Amino acid sequence: MRFDATGKVSLDHIYAQPDPRTYFSVLRPLGYCVPQQAKPWFAKLIQEYRESRRVTVPQVLDIGCSYGINAALVKYDATLDELYDRYGDTGDGDDSRAALLARDRELARSHRPARPLRFVGLDAAGSALAYALEAGFLDDAVHADLENHDPTPRQRARLAGTDLVISTGCLGYVTERTLTRVVRAQGGRLPWMAHFVLRMFPFDPVEHALAGLGYRTTRVGEVFKQRRFASPEEQALVLDGMAAAGVDARGFEAEGWLHAQLYISRPYDTAGTDDPNREQQ
Repeated sequence: MRFDATGKVSLDHIYAQPDPRTYFSVLRPLGYCVPQQAKPWFAKLIQEYRESRRVTVPQVLDIGCSYGINAALVKYDATLDELYDRYGDTGDGDDSRAALLARDRELARSHRPARPLRFVGLDAAGSALAYALEAGFLDDAVHADLENHDPTPRQRARLAGTDLVISTGCLGYVTERTLTRVVRAQGGRLPWMAHFVLRMFPFDPVEHALAGLGYRTTRVGEVFKQRRFASPEEQALVLDGMAAAGVDARGFEAEGWLHAQLYISRPYDTAGTDDPNREQQ
């Protein structure tokens, strides 16, 4: 079992497959569940944006979208359990990528009318991104590493028009560099944002960068389970890192689960809805 610089087990291989079966077979025993918990929060924020900005079909940019999981859940109202089941069993015995794509396209059709959304995925994992686009979960895709490179003119055009930016776990690996480049691709517009960030990663640098761009950030009071630790060694490494950073893991990571917090960022001139679960940063 290999570990990355953060102490987490390296799961890079699950994003490099031609279809999502390895992704789900690896994550299911770990109880990976944050996209399902994020779904109602994303839906609520999208509706708030739609009503506030009077945008009929908002464009959502999912950073670190992998195989289009958030799009399947939010746009087509699938559930994470449904996706675990469908990728664990091809049903008719045909386990080819083409057969799986056909079934996924049917999933999108069967859940119509879809919510009026345009989903764009941003990821450096080309295989996962290509599958999400071919399956019809995404309406467009941007294959780019914005941590290390500015977007090309073509990538900027695909990023332009973003109304909301979401993520479920990639921040910490993805930093304020990517978010800044996404915002600057909007030509002066400031999309709303909602990011589920593991507690092991500090959000302060991201919040500071967003504040410089004109954002106010709030942290939701609720804490969300992400997945179980893959091994006692992973837990020990993460807990050591959190202790060194002054983060108290008692009641959360110390109990065997990685946990995330939700940060919502809006432009300063946006009147946020009163919500008792939100904590002002």
